[in-house]
Formats: sequence, structure tokens, C-alpha cells
Amino acid sequence: MPIILRLDRVMADRKMSLKELSERVGIANVNLSKLKTGKVSAIRFSTLEAICDVLDCQPGDILEFRREEK
Repeated sequence: MPIILRLDRVMADRKMSLKELSERVGIANVNLSKLKTGKVSAIRFSTLEAICDVLDCQPGDILEFRREEK
């Protein structure tokens, strides 16, 4: 998958646990865990906005595009 989720790195930089982020964003812990591990195929803009607001970051800090080699 060419889109890589870096949520775990941003959370570590902010010293924020999954539980705390889940509570502050208002997303179920299990759903946020799937985002953190990259086991999702989509993310709502409203969810991304809430995560960026709580973590004080930009979407580009969480999402990375990596071109697949052919």
C-alpha cells in the first residue's frame, strides 16, 4: 500500500497513549488502534481533523505517500 500511516510516531513524539487520544478524539479505542497499525483502507476527514487538532499536527505528519516500485 503506497499510503503509510505514521500515527504511532506522532503519538510517541507527543507522549500520548492510545487510550488518551481515543478519549480526547472521541473514537473507539479499537478503531484508533486499527488506524495506528495501518489496518484501515479509509479515514474520514472529520476523524483526521480531530486527530490533528488533538495532536497539534498536520495531516502530512500522519500520512505518508510512498511510490511503489515497478
